[in-house]
Amino acid sequence: MIKLNYGDILKKIRLEHNLTQKDVANILDIARQTYNHYEVQESIIPLKYLNELANYYKVSIDYLLGLSTNKNKDITFDKIDAKISGERLKKWRKENKLTQEKLANILNTFHTVIVDYEKGKNLIATPFLYTICKKYNISADYLLGKINELKYLK
Repeated sequence: MIKLNYGDILKKIRLEHNLTQKDVANILDIARQTYNHYEVQESIIPLKYLNELANYYKVSIDYLLGLSTNKNKDITFDKIDAKISGERLKKWRKENKLTQEKLANILNTFHTVIVDYEKGKNLIATPFLYTICKKYNISADYLLGKINELKYLK
């Protein structure tokens, strides 16, 4: 799995908005220490909070994850829908001629995890989303259903 690299971006954008970690924690309704763990990457930030921050800062999830240097938020929807995300993941997987088993192996997880993602039972985990997007240059915002147009990253 590819190492996530979003901590510096979270800190940079927080400082650009003249916010403290406590301010951001209050926005997310979590403890300051929990947010600190996300910013220094001692814990992986859940997509729920990543989405809230993207909406608050008016940037894309691609930008927050370091997948794109483009800050501009060209987002159609503010919410992440597990069903839409699952459908897009499945379509993308098939277009790339990957079986569920092969994708599970790439992500170092179980086949049943992929099945649950594709059925919309669970939202894809942040590190799995990041790995797919980084390895295949596809937009996280697209896979999560925040934009409708398929977008490949450079």
